[in-house]
Amino acid sequence: MTLRYTSGGAGSAIAAAGFNVADVSYVSALNELPAGMLGLVYLGEKSGATDAFKAKVKPFIGNPKLYGFFLCDEPDARYVPASLLKAESDYIHTTCPGAKTFISMNNMGSVASPSFMNTYNPANTGIDLYGIGAYPIKAKTLSNPDYAMIDRMVAAALASGIPLSAIVPEYQAFGGGNWISSTGDAFVVPTVAQMQTMLDRWAKLVPSPQLEYCYKWSSQNGDTALGTLPELQKVFLAHNTATAPAPTPTPVPTPVPAPISTLTIEGQPATQAGIDALVAARNAAQKIIASVKTLVA
Repeated sequence: MTLRYTSGGAGSAIAAAGFNVADVSYVSALNELPAGMLGLVYLGEKSGATDAFKAKVKPFIGNPKLYGFFLCDEPDARYVPASLLKAESDYIHTTCPGAKTFISMNNMGSVASPSFMNTYNPANTGIDLYGIGAYPIKAKTLSNPDYAMIDRMVAAALASGIPLSAIVPEYQAFGGGNWISSTGDAFVVPTVAQMQTMLDRWAKLVPSPQLEYCYKWSSQNGDTALGTLPELQKVFLAHNTATAPAPTPTPVPTPVPAPISTLTIEGQPATQAGIDALVAARNAAQKIIASVKTLVA
């Protein structure tokens, strides 16, 4: 089952839009989550399993509402060796069995040619989940969004050694404010139609993710985010609560009876008269054979 995560919102608020994984930083916030909701603890740590890191993790050990830990957001592999993130992930897996570890990936290429090569993957970090962000709704391309950006990002993740099962789609649910893209463009709040197009495109590329990440519920940089966008909340409610269609049962073929052989006499379909004549001839032959045997005896 896919879990649905968004950042920055209170549990009760995001639950109304169908989300079931909340962004938490404290044990008290984790304990207060509504029944059935899990927490992803944001750590913001990328220095390895230091004492400070362990001190942040230990209060959550054994908590039944814990889903996992968001280690850090978009670490740069040029300055953060994979070994440090591996130490963090390994410590969590050892002390919190079953907890997931997650990072949001940093595109080291460009929008046109994204790359995650030689950065982070399960082989060098042991991390469970990798967020792949593709935010195509921008001012300069508003009339023709670059939805193919999503395809390129997923392809780049796969090429870097991140398996499909570990990819976490990150959905753009914000716009405006002071956020500027790597191409110098401003992000724009998606329309309902644009949001649905992004969801549909992601679904074709990553059909059964373990976790989805809606970025984001609350404003952080003067922007407008999902928490104040009721029409987009309806889109996510429908998406988050949709029931997967039941598989179509494979039809059981009706057994075809073996064909009944047609009786033939000298290559022609037998008639009752023909059968009677054949039986009479057989009887006559048997009488002749009996007479010959008597003469010979």
